[in-house]
Amino acid sequence: MKFRLKIWLHAGSLLLTSQLFSQQDNWDVYMARYEKGPGTTVVNMTIRKTAPAVNFPFLFSAGVKFTNCTNDGLPVATEFDNLNRISDSIISAVNRLVKNILVGTFTYQCERRDYFYVPDTIGLRQQIIDVLSKNFPNYIPAFNVKPDKDWAAYLEFLYPNEETMNYMQNEKVLIQLQKAGDKLEKERQVDHWIYFKTEADRECFLLRAIQDHFKVESKTTEVALPLPFKLQISRIDKIDQQTINAITLQLRQEAKKCNGEYDGWETFVIK
Repeated sequence: MKFRLKIWLHAGSLLLTSQLFSQQDNWDVYMARYEKGPGTTVVNMTIRKTAPAVNFPFLFSAGVKFTNCTNDGLPVATEFDNLNRISDSIISAVNRLVKNILVGTFTYQCERRDYFYVPDTIGLRQQIIDVLSKNFPNYIPAFNVKPDKDWAAYLEFLYPNEETMNYMQNEKVLIQLQKAGDKLEKERQVDHWIYFKTEADRECFLLRAIQDHFKVESKTTEVALPLPFKLQISRIDKIDQQTINAITLQLRQEAKKCNGEYDGWETFVIK
């Protein structure tokens, strides 16, 4: 059972070092708190558009248990290089042995596993055990092999839920502001964009937004878009992590109630 009560984006960044992750795909990383402690997920965001792939109905996750971990069950700094070499070896071996789709990596409670979807798993586990035993004899192999035609492990576990996604996107904006010298302490105008399928849906959302003291900046229509009715609203707000997370999560949820999609926010730098 997982509890995404607190999420950190930056803390797992050292896990994105494998040279075998596809450069054509969009990979992201987040850390969340689960039942027994924090865990770090590296996830292929691009695959979400086509999941599940019907010709890859089996989940194959492979990795190792490791002893050089913190009290929270995460790797100590000196362990990252070893774990990355292990992942590279596993990914290379799986690529040689079977067609596959690599969807993510999960590190939790002194264990790290890479997640693949494959057409079949015959003999795969034993061959990966042989690779690990030969090249990394001081590590205990860890596996999970099962049918998963609906890709639940990817869609419901690895892929970030709404709250986590909201945090991740906000974190990226805040990091850029901080890089520009903003201390994120002062209130300022924050603009938000939301898209809708119909004008009625947009008006549905707008009633709620006005009640929350948002100002309409623009209402436009872009007929080429799947959600052509665009709305830009603004409000004077703080943009510290906690405040902006609460604001944007509420806007996302209100947009969904009106069949819309929240698209993000921006503001200006205050030094």
